[in-house]
Amino acid sequence: MKNSNVNNVVLVHGAFADGSGFKALYNELTGKGYNVSVVQNPLTSLEDDVLATHVALDRIGGPAILAGHSWGGAVITEAGNHPNVVALVYIAAFQPDNGESALQWLQTAPPAPENGVLPPDEKGIVYYDKDKYHAGFCADIDADEAAFMYASQGAFYAKGFVSPITDAAWRHKPAYGLIAIEDKSINPDIQRTMYSRSNTQVTEVKGSHVIFMSQPKIVAGVIIEAAEKASAI
Repeated sequence: MKNSNVNNVVLVHGAFADGSGFKALYNELTGKGYNVSVVQNPLTSLEDDVLATHVALDRIGGPAILAGHSWGGAVITEAGNHPNVVALVYIAAFQPDNGESALQWLQTAPPAPENGVLPPDEKGIVYYDKDKYHAGFCADIDADEAAFMYASQGAFYAKGFVSPITDAAWRHKPAYGLIAIEDKSINPDIQRTMYSRSNTQVTEVKGSHVIFMSQPKIVAGVIIEAAEKASAI
C-alpha cells in the first residue's frame, strides 16, 4: 500500500552558520509545494541540537525528510531516529557511525590551506578565521553574502565535535548524500568514504561547502527525490 505523500522537510544547519543560510533552498522547496521547517541549532552540544531538531519534527506533525549540512549531519544521524523521519539527506555533511564523532572524521585527512577552523577558545567555543571564511567555507557565493553569513553564525561549542553517536539513524532509514567536490572545509574524500560505507545514494556537485546556497536547485532535487521515493513505499 502506498504511503501518504511525504510533504515535509526539516533543515538542520551546521557550525559557523545559522538557519538563514537555507533561504535559497527553502525557496526552491516551498516553490514545489513542500512544507519546510528550519531548525536553529543552539550549537551548545550534540544533545541540545538533537533536542532542537526533535522539537521541529514534533511540530511538523507528519512524515518528513530530515536534511543536515556539515555538523548538521552528525545531528541528523542521532535525531533521525525520530518516528516522523522517513529519510535522511546529508549535504556536504558528517555521517558518523555508532561510537564515532564528527571530529574523528575531520581528522582523517589534512585540512585544505583555505580551511580556517580555529582551536577552541577559553570558553570551549570554536570559530572560523574571519580572513579565511569566504575562501574556506563559501567561496562560490558573493563576498557580501559571505560577510553576512560570518556575522550571523552561532557560537559552536567544541564538545559537540567530540560527542559520539549512540544510534546512527542511517543504519535504519534511507540516506542520500551530496558531495561538494570543491569543499575546503570537509575534504570531499572524507565525504566519499563516509557515504560509501553506509549505502548512501550519492550525488557529486561542483561547489563549495555551502552547495545548499550556491546550488540550491540540485540540493532541492535530491531532497525531493528522497520524498518521492519515501511516498512510494
